[in-house]
Amino acid sequence: QVQLVESGGGLVQPGGSLRLSCATSGFTFTDYELGWYRQAPGKECELVARIISIVGSPYYADFVKGRFTISRDNFEKTVYLQMNSLKPEDTAVYYCNAPPQRSSYDRCPRNENGYWGRGTQVTVSA
Repeated sequence: QVQLVESGGGLVQPGGSLRLSCATSGFTFTDYELGWYRQAPGKECELVARIISIVGSPYYADFVKGRFTISRDNFEKTVYLQMNSLKPEDTAVYYCNAPPQRSSYDRCPRNENGYWGRGTQVTVSA
């Protein structure tokens, strides 16, 4: 049974940091590109970052470049998202996905487009 379980979300002040984790099981982790998406209320589900392997350049959406870092641990079968310099507009539910197929969807998670977790809430507010 495939499982992706996100953790690490929470409430943080603007300028703060959070580290999201996505622990996976039930599929061959090293065979998959991995991604993080997010969806805020009333907005589309947008790709934040994706990573193919430990070696190679990850992709970042313009709105998180220089602030977020995606990484993966193939031994632990876990993907991470380090989020620094958080802004109120980063408030959303964050989902991990394998593999990321599009830059955006109208909603997420979408079980017809790979494996998804249930998401973790990130709230950036003073």
